[in-house]
Amino acid sequence: MKRIGVLTAGGDTPALNATIHGVVTRANARRVEVYGLIKGFNSLFNPRLPHVHLNPLYEQIPELDPTNGGTLLGASRDYLNGSDTDAVSLIADRLKQLGIEGLICVGGDGTLNGMQALSHSLPVVLAPKTIDNDLGLNHAAEASEWRRAETKPGVYCYQRIASNRSIDLDDIVNYVTPGFATAVFVAAGGIERVRTTAESHRRIAIIEVMGRESGYIALGSAYGQPDLILPPEHPVEVDSLVERVIELYEAQKNVVIVCGEGIKDTNGQLLGAKSSSTDPAGNKVFSGAAEALRSRLIDNIGDRYFRQLRRGESAGEVIFTRKVGHTQRGGRPLLFDRFYAAQQGGQAVDLLLDGQTNVIAALQWSRASGFTVSGFPVSGLLDPWGVIHPRKMHPSFYDTERMRPSPLGVEYLQQIFSGAVGHDDTEHLRERLFTPGRLVDPHRSINALMSRRIRYIA
Repeated sequence: MKRIGVLTAGGDTPALNATIHGVVTRANARRVEVYGLIKGFNSLFNPRLPHVHLNPLYEQIPELDPTNGGTLLGASRDYLNGSDTDAVSLIADRLKQLGIEGLICVGGDGTLNGMQALSHSLPVVLAPKTIDNDLGLNHAAEASEWRRAETKPGVYCYQRIASNRSIDLDDIVNYVTPGFATAVFVAAGGIERVRTTAESHRRIAIIEVMGRESGYIALGSAYGQPDLILPPEHPVEVDSLVERVIELYEAQKNVVIVCGEGIKDTNGQLLGAKSSSTDPAGNKVFSGAAEALRSRLIDNIGDRYFRQLRRGESAGEVIFTRKVGHTQRGGRPLLFDRFYAAQQGGQAVDLLLDGQTNVIAALQWSRASGFTVSGFPVSGLLDPWGVIHPRKMHPSFYDTERMRPSPLGVEYLQQIFSGAVGHDDTEHLRERLFTPGRLVDPHRSINALMSRRIRYIA
């Protein structure tokens, strides 16, 4: 194999450039050309297949900086439907015209589902990325714990079987995905800053974090020391929540609650569902979980309680919401994300050159060996009907009574974050952020720099 392609699909994460850097570094060592495909799957639908040579003469281009967030190749939400055989055939022909003999897709579960059809035409490997940390399995047999029901002809819904199975951290397939650590770092910092406002003004703050229907970011936000954490996997019992909020408010005159954007009520309804709209990959659009939770607290606590305490004229004045938002997905990646993203990118190259296809470059952890990278077959992630489902936070990571991480959840997080921040991460703030040049120099967009390198097939 002399030439491979790489693309970044789905939403951006802080560690994408680090993954590409790992791909190029390993490819240089093994004397393989790397062509970057512009805007993820979007490039494959373009008859001209826009691309960039990332390592001419086996030297990486200077624009590729692993400490930069986002992706120099661009990303999109375009999705490859495997049932569209004509489109898949056209794409395979275009890649062949470009001389690409193997493809590395950097993405999450949507990307993994989308690349299945391409794996029949050429070797394909996934290098995982997602801040949601929802790509993988809590244990090797988890993919078989799904049931399918036909809601109407040709339309199916999938549901996990309720399981009380305990897990060991050594059992986890793809322990953590690049981008997660940086997202938690940003969320925890935001929570700490909101806390001081809540304390100063005797407020109840509800902070919404990303993660879709997976609660790993909410769990990791415990590093910001919120009082209560509400992950999507556990329905919100409003009566119990109100009781805990009042108890905490009486004791400390402020409360900070973190909720995942995909939290549900006890009827299984999403609190933050804006509509039934989906993106091209079939993902729900989430909007307003914190606001919906705020409304329920206002209704259940009421104005009289706060007036009696002389801490506000109304519950609506005291209870406020904030979203950490897209800052979780952007900016400079932490050392942990940079290092392991590069390791997985390099592993993806090795897997292709070793003749493997339809595998992921997984990041594994064990008590004996710590973190290691290795190939894991995509077939191990498929449910009995061939569908890959986002991983959810395992129930044993969360203490439902305390609304906090359980001891096992704490142990899980410690493996990731005990050395997640490097000295250069803190030096970056001191040496670069407030340099005088940033006051007068315009931002140099990576898109403008890369546009000079883009080429097309005839």
